[in-house]
Amino acid sequence: MNDVVIRRGFADVGHGQFHYRHAGAGAPLLLLHASPGSSRQLLSLIEDMADDRRVIAPDTPGNGDSTPLPLDRPEVVDLARATLEFIDSIGLERVDLYGSHTGAAIAGELAILAPERIDRLVLDGISVLTSEELEEVLTHYAKPFSPDLDGAYLIRAFNFLRDQYLFFPWYSRDCAGRRDGGLGRAEDIHAWLVELLKANDTYHLNYHAAFRWDARERLPQITRPTLVFAAENDPLIEATRSVAPLLDDGRFVMLPRGDTADFRIRRAALIRGFLSADRHR
Repeated sequence: MNDVVIRRGFADVGHGQFHYRHAGAGAPLLLLHASPGSSRQLLSLIEDMADDRRVIAPDTPGNGDSTPLPLDRPEVVDLARATLEFIDSIGLERVDLYGSHTGAAIAGELAILAPERIDRLVLDGISVLTSEELEEVLTHYAKPFSPDLDGAYLIRAFNFLRDQYLFFPWYSRDCAGRRDGGLGRAEDIHAWLVELLKANDTYHLNYHAAFRWDARERLPQITRPTLVFAAENDPLIEATRSVAPLLDDGRFVMLPRGDTADFRIRRAALIRGFLSADRHR
């Protein structure tokens, strides 16, 4: 795993540029990351899948080093259209497609938008919100961190990321919102913070688009074979499980906690097995 060379590139599209990471050779597998951050969050999965696949992981528009869409309120369908343009720009005809959280919403919408361009679809964590929950998260969950001269905004941004390990939602700092996974490494939170700050003014737009995406209405429109999974300690596990049956050709799998020693191995084996299965498309 550790000898995989991950390269980086930029692709020109109509609204600007996509930054992306890529590795390996073989049938193309496109990975779409969660919010906030960038494709850097997918380094381990890129490494694990690049043994026998050409893996491409873009920063979604307005995240990391990719140009934001020229929209005050982009929706998931806008992000899906831009991702399709990215696929065209790097010369891919068909891809297998993976998305995590926000990336899962974009991946699902892309499979609806251009099913002829997608072979198989993998959705890792799907958000489902009531109208009351949607109003709450749009109000509290993600906002730009306005710079100040004493640098306090950097602490606020760091704590926003740190507390996502400890609570869900991150601002529910009480027993009801507590998660039991513990903190990530300081080095990982720092790297995550750097990616967030690159897109400080726009990262929240994709978050909000994903919150507004109606999985219950959109999933039944997906026609591609689909694997749905989530880790046991993913805060979206129950929502993901509840909507998986809405897919016409889908199945749900629960993986062990993301902090277990063999999680990466089991995740890669699950995805690879699904993508390589001999199945009518």
